[in-house]
Amino acid sequence: QVQLVESGGGLVQAGGSLRLSCAASGRTFSDDAMGWIRQAPGKEREFVAAISWSGGSIWYADSVKGRFTISRDNAKNTVYLQMNSLKPEDTGVYYCTAAAKAGKPDSLEYGYWGQGTQVTVSS
Repeated sequence: QVQLVESGGGLVQAGGSLRLSCAASGRTFSDDAMGWIRQAPGKEREFVAAISWSGGSIWYADSVKGRFTISRDNAKNTVYLQMNSLKPEDTGVYYCTAAAKAGKPDSLEYGYWGQGTQVTVSS
């Protein structure tokens, strides 16, 4: 079974930055997209960003374009999410995901999920 472990969350004031990382262990699907999905308190889960390990394609939600950057390090089997210019509405639990359903890397349809890491942005 694949395990995904997120880290890097924390408390930051508006305008600040955080860098999330996701380390994968066990078998991973290197040709499949990996992504980040978040959930704010009392709200539904929301797609944030995804990256294709084999093709280098990248997807972002409109709400984070220009502020967040997703990247990968295949040698470390790790995906990152650099978050700049953070806003209070970015607050939530961020989940690393792997093995996107075919044709839907920018959705919530992933086969594996991490435990989540809390991001809190204060005003």
